[in-house]
Amino acid sequence: MPMFKLLQQGKLWLNRLQPCQLCQTDYQNLHSVCQDCWQQLPWAHQTIQRQEMQFQVACDYAYPMDRLIQLFKYEQKLHLEPLLAGALLTLKFPKVSAVVPMPISTERLVERGYNQSLLLAKHVAKHLQVPVWQPIERLKQHSQKGLSRLERIEDIEAQFRVTISSKVRYRKVLIIDDVVTTGSSIRALSQQLEKLGCQQIYAACLAGAKL
Repeated sequence: MPMFKLLQQGKLWLNRLQPCQLCQTDYQNLHSVCQDCWQQLPWAHQTIQRQEMQFQVACDYAYPMDRLIQLFKYEQKLHLEPLLAGALLTLKFPKVSAVVPMPISTERLVERGYNQSLLLAKHVAKHLQVPVWQPIERLKQHSQKGLSRLERIEDIEAQFRVTISSKVRYRKVLIIDDVVTTGSSIRALSQQLEKLGCQQIYAACLAGAKL
């Protein structure tokens, strides 16, 4: 057996001797957690409709998934990436030409150090064997406290802008985001993608929050 495969197998077995990242009592089995914790995640595996769009969601935004996403997103717990990406990859994705991560503003990027949706999107793109496409930028995100529903939608729509100058275009794309609540951000992003000639725009999220 080639040395590379031996090293891969050795790493796999070594990982399985590590404690589960959730319960810390059993050994890791899949995506850094034990089998029981994996099965007890708030699985949804459903399609929901928001803003006249359909979204695939892997889990409900409930414990412990909500807390895991918060730790990954706001507290730089990047060791949770394999677990969250693994949960997202349990969805059956449509056949697309590219994966588009939900962009974040430069201010948010500096604050966090990374775009959590981009990290997840890279796993999906690798799984589908398609490129990650980032033709849209997000401008400064303001607090929406005190705004009406219409004002919130208008504010979100104004945050997205086409930046790509390349002639590369994709007709079928999959938007990846960590959590969907109202769906306004994904809808605004899809409107910008339509300007670039995208004809079929799908969306998949790690978790869906109840309205």
